[in-house]
Amino acid sequence: MLTTDQKGAVAELAIARHAAALGVGVWHAYTVERYDLIFDVSGRLLRVQCKWACRYGDVLVIRACSHRRNRDGLVRRPYAHGEIDAFAAYCFDLDDCYLLPFDRFAGRRAIQLRLAPSKNNQRARINWASDFELAATLRRLAGP
Repeated sequence: MLTTDQKGAVAELAIARHAAALGVGVWHAYTVERYDLIFDVSGRLLRVQCKWACRYGDVLVIRACSHRRNRDGLVRRPYAHGEIDAFAAYCFDLDDCYLLPFDRFAGRRAIQLRLAPSKNNQRARINWASDFELAATLRRLAGP
């Protein structure tokens, strides 16, 4: 079983590998920042926070805040505007990566992406994983 730090390292490396394979310039933040990587997408630099995506059946769950323990217990710290431009998530079970624009998901503790239709046929307000696959999102950001 991987620790949370190991999961973070695996996710970061997988995301960097997938992005580089798509022709994106990838840089690592070597100082203590709220983002892990910088992507160069058609000359636009994106600050990317890497996350591990957990699969629960047909749903991927991405925790959208940082967690750490101190003497008072668990400290949750959400990301703020100006700290990051996007979340990138890696799902080990699928060996796939997703890129989620921060503006679309700001203020959330967790982001849920559906892999398949829900059993109750809900269609409204669903975030489809296929809409946020790394390649699809990068194509939208790069433009024509």
